[in-house]
Amino acid sequence: MSSGKSNLECFERAQRSLVGGVNSPVRAFGAVGGTPRFFERARGCHLYDVEGNRYVDHVMSWGPMILGHGHPEVLEAVHRAVDAALTFGACSPLEADLAEMIKAKFPSMDLIRFTSSGTEAVMGAVRLARGFTRRDLIVKFAGCYHGHGDSLLVSAGSGALTFGTPSSPGVTRACGAQTLVLPYNDISAAREAFRRFGGQIAGVLVEPWGGNMGLVPPVEGFLEGLREVTLEDGALLIFDEVITGFRVPQGGVQGLLGIRPDITCLGKVIGGGMPVGAFGGRRDVMEHLSPLGPVYQAGTLSGNPVAMACGIATLRCLTDRAYVELEEKGAYLEGAILEAARSAGIPGSVTRLGSALGLFLGPVPRNLEEVKATRVDLYPRLFHLMLDQGVYLPPSAFETFFVSLAHGTEDLEQTGRAFAEAFRALKGMM
Repeated sequence: MSSGKSNLECFERAQRSLVGGVNSPVRAFGAVGGTPRFFERARGCHLYDVEGNRYVDHVMSWGPMILGHGHPEVLEAVHRAVDAALTFGACSPLEADLAEMIKAKFPSMDLIRFTSSGTEAVMGAVRLARGFTRRDLIVKFAGCYHGHGDSLLVSAGSGALTFGTPSSPGVTRACGAQTLVLPYNDISAAREAFRRFGGQIAGVLVEPWGGNMGLVPPVEGFLEGLREVTLEDGALLIFDEVITGFRVPQGGVQGLLGIRPDITCLGKVIGGGMPVGAFGGRRDVMEHLSPLGPVYQAGTLSGNPVAMACGIATLRCLTDRAYVELEEKGAYLEGAILEAARSAGIPGSVTRLGSALGLFLGPVPRNLEEVKATRVDLYPRLFHLMLDQGVYLPPSAFETFFVSLAHGTEDLEQTGRAFAEAFRALKGMM
């Protein structure tokens, strides 16, 4: 079943009304070329576009569909919530229900504030860190993306230890001047930053696994070192676990490694497909947030009852048994990709955190510069080779892809075969 329209027709129409024809830049396929796919429906691990094509989905709405699309228990919960109300703009018991479920997996989050997106969660966390410490500077790491807030939409300066420069017009130099951008996995650079700017840094913001540069893992001692230097200086450690949260049975990377950040940002999975974000942390820090403290943050749709119901139903399904299954499926796909690369003679590598995976056409990188040194130039070709075989990967070489509980053996085997064919086709381009 299809609408009778082509993807190209839909894209041309969208461009007449929407900026670039999209509502988020990566959807425009600018990084891979070609015509974006316009989807009409999704079920399980499959997407169906307007032309009636079916794809094995490994984007999964960029992570939240960990159970798969249209999971019956989630849909039932959402339908009940919609029947009761779309929104209150006031308190609902569902907010505390979901908060308690999150706290059970993230003991570092004594108190929580819900938002409508991961970007909002990080913006609130950064403002709170500055308000709590009464300091202005924020440290972030090149390659880690934390949403489109002005003070974080900056790139590294020209030196090894310089303040960030705006990476988008509209971001003022003043914003860049309050953000210090360091190389990921470089604890020496972090220590030098605190040596030079000690007493001025409000917080260190980091993706504990670099999920926006292809899922780069932390080297041993990096995150532990950040915890050490922030404690010594009185700065706050902020973990952005929007991508990594609930990908492992321990809750997130902090549970896996036994590191307790001061503030944690979450999103994606806790909304189960609805727009939700959250930040939370130490009680004394969170109590600086309005209405208990002077740091202001608000949102009419924060804690929306439909979104809360969706998140609650999703987290309820993430049982110990579910995580065993996710681990098995993630490991299977990792092995299939590596075998396909080996057979084709492609120097490919895979990183994996539970059901989240990163693919590199080269050795496993440690930072953004090493990611760029892999054959990212071949990714557009790989993407379309996979798309032609009915497998939908992220339309960017710098993104994480996923498996879900809905991915069956046949689906994973299809993905493995598609990678084998794609790598053989790429061999002549290496």
